[in-house]
Amino acid sequence: MALIKPFRALRPPKPLAEKVAALPYDVMNVEEAKAMAAGNPYSFLHVSRPEIDLSAEVDPYAEDVYVKGRENMQRFIAEGTLIQDRDECYYVYRQRMGAIEQTGLVVCAGVDDYESGVIKKHELTRADKEEDRVRHIDYLDANDEPVFYTYRNDPSITAIVAGVAAGEPTYHFTTGDGVIHTLWIISDRAVIDDLTTRFAAIETLYVADGHHRSAAAGRVRELRRAANPGHTGKEEYNWFLTVIFPDSEMNIMPYNRAVKDLNGHSVAELMARIGERFAVTPAATGFAPSRRHEFGMYLEGRWYQLVAKPGTFDEGDAVSHLDVSILQNNLLSPILAIRNPRTDQRISFVGGIRGTEELERLVDGGGYRIAFSLNPTSMEELMQLADAGQIMPPKSTWFEPKLRSGLFVHQLS
Repeated sequence: MALIKPFRALRPPKPLAEKVAALPYDVMNVEEAKAMAAGNPYSFLHVSRPEIDLSAEVDPYAEDVYVKGRENMQRFIAEGTLIQDRDECYYVYRQRMGAIEQTGLVVCAGVDDYESGVIKKHELTRADKEEDRVRHIDYLDANDEPVFYTYRNDPSITAIVAGVAAGEPTYHFTTGDGVIHTLWIISDRAVIDDLTTRFAAIETLYVADGHHRSAAAGRVRELRRAANPGHTGKEEYNWFLTVIFPDSEMNIMPYNRAVKDLNGHSVAELMARIGERFAVTPAATGFAPSRRHEFGMYLEGRWYQLVAKPGTFDEGDAVSHLDVSILQNNLLSPILAIRNPRTDQRISFVGGIRGTEELERLVDGGGYRIAFSLNPTSMEELMQLADAGQIMPPKSTWFEPKLRSGLFVHQLS
C-alpha cells in the first residue's frame, strides 16, 4: 500500500509564481543556470543551484554552496517570495506541452515505502550525486525539488483529480519553452482523506525521475533520526516531496548518446565492426528511430540507420532487450570500449528534448566523433523491469515536460 500525506507547502504568492518557477537543478550546467536566472532575483535557481551566486572558482560540492542555498532559502521566506500555507493540503499540478498533457498529485511520500520497496526504482545512484543531494536537503531543511513518480492508472483517482482541476486554479502561466503550468490547491479535508485512502490501495509507485533525491530523503531521515532521541516516526523528515502521475499520461523521450572518439578505429574499421551486429543503411538528415531495436548514428557528417540483428540480444530478458542495453552491449562496450557508461568521461548523454540537431552540433563542433539517437524506453518496459527488481542501464529515460521547482517546497522541521 502506498502511504501519502498532505503538507503545508512553502510556495510563492500568485504574482511571483512565474518568476520563481525554475527547471530542475540537474538539467542544466552552471553557465546555463546563471543565464536562466540573470536579472531575476526571484528565480528558484538561487536555491536549487546556489553556486550561481558564488565565484566560478568555488567547487560545486563545497560547503559554501550548501550554506549559500540555505541563506537564499531563508531570504526567500523572510522577503515573502515563499509563504507557507496555514493548513496541510494536497496540490494538483498540470503541465501542457503541445499535445502532451500530464496532471499529477503533489503529496508527501513515505521514506518507509521507499525503503520497503513499495516505491520501486529502476536505476542505480551515483555516490557523489547522492551525497550532494543529502547535504543540499539537510542544509536547506527542506525538500526543495519534487521527485517524479508514477503509478498504474486508477480511474477513481483520475476522476477526483479532474474534478479539482475543473475549478479555478491558483497558478496558471506559460514558461519560455511554451509549457503551460497550472496548479490547484486541495484543502477540503474530505477530499484529502478520500485520496489518501485510495492511494493506500495502490500497491506500487514507480520512480520516474529523481532516484538521487529519493535515496537522499532516506539518508537525511537517518541523520535526523540519529540526532533525535525522541524520534516517533511521525516527524516531517520521514516524508519527502513528490508529484505522482498516472502512467497513462507519462511522456518518455529518448536519451541519446555522443562519444568523443572512435577508440582508435578508422571509419572503415568501425563501420565493418558495427556491420557485424547491425544492419547499416544510409538515413535521412536528423534520423530519429521510430521502432524498437532501431538506432540512428551520426558519423563524419552523415546519418545512418542501424537495426540490431537477430541473436544479438535476448528478447525475453527484461534488461537486455531494452534498446539502451542493445546499443551498450553490442556497440558502445565491445567496439568503442565504453565499459561503464556511469563513469566513463568519453561518453555524454543528451536528453531527447534537445533533438538530433544537438547531436549534429556536438559532432560537427569537433568535441565528439560519433553520436547515436535512440527510440524511447516505454512506460510498460520501465514498470515491468522495476517489478522484476532489475536495474536499467544509466540514462535510459528522459521525461518531458520537466517539473518546475519552487512552486511547492516541503520543510522537514
